[in-house]
Amino acid sequence: MSRAALPPTPPPALASTPTGRAVPGVHATARIRAARAQGTTVLPVLAGDGPFDLRRGHAHGNQARVCILGAMSAPLGGDRLRIEATTGPGAHLHITTAAATIALRGPTTAHATYDVHLTVAEHASLHWLPQPLISAARSNLRQSCTIDLAPTARLLLREEVVLGRSGEPPGRLSTRLTVRRDARPLLEQQTMYGPGAPGWDGPAILAGHRAVGQILIIDPTLDQHPPPARLFGDDPATGQAVLTPLAGPAILITALAPDTLRLRRLLDAAHSIA
Repeated sequence: MSRAALPPTPPPALASTPTGRAVPGVHATARIRAARAQGTTVLPVLAGDGPFDLRRGHAHGNQARVCILGAMSAPLGGDRLRIEATTGPGAHLHITTAAATIALRGPTTAHATYDVHLTVAEHASLHWLPQPLISAARSNLRQSCTIDLAPTARLLLREEVVLGRSGEPPGRLSTRLTVRRDARPLLEQQTMYGPGAPGWDGPAILAGHRAVGQILIIDPTLDQHPPPARLFGDDPATGQAVLTPLAGPAILITALAPDTLRLRRLLDAAHSIA
């Protein structure tokens, strides 16, 4: 749904450029909290505004499910968007999105931000499985994902990025993933793509591919049975994935491919082995 198609809303908040000049932009936060109650998982907090429309899904066993629907085009230049999801002790939560997220330029060249904060408590689990992020031409997005895990928490995270729609170059995209387990760093990575990012399309990074993704699995049982490193895909031209055990009870699967279909197949193949 386009922003123009929505009912009248209050004037948007104003973001700021590095020079301090105010620019139009939407400030919105979605909050999700899962808790364990009577042997199952309930959702005492499920609140979203702006482009975030949160819907309860059918529970899967003792796992609560939430789908995030886009109520307007976002993120656009100047937007400041944030998702906060907390899984309480013994709770199990699955979060996905109804459609791909498309970063667009919008009415200003100012960058947009999309920040995700995930917290998983003792003996809890969280599946963060959004649809792909598409970086459209002339967009400028800074995305971050910060995750805090208790020692006995489990996490399944899947991220997919498509650089440019069909027949167009990508916009500027910066992504950062920070994972802490028991308040200690487990994984810290930052990537930059598109205009102004040095070497992003060269052989050391994407090698001409336009779809990139990863799966992160964190589970205390991996301390006893970590899988070996493994490469998936025989031909680099059609995409490849690599499964890498991390220094901790974790596995990171990273994949590159020419398109989302091949990317998904590579990630699925590696995930089934993991």
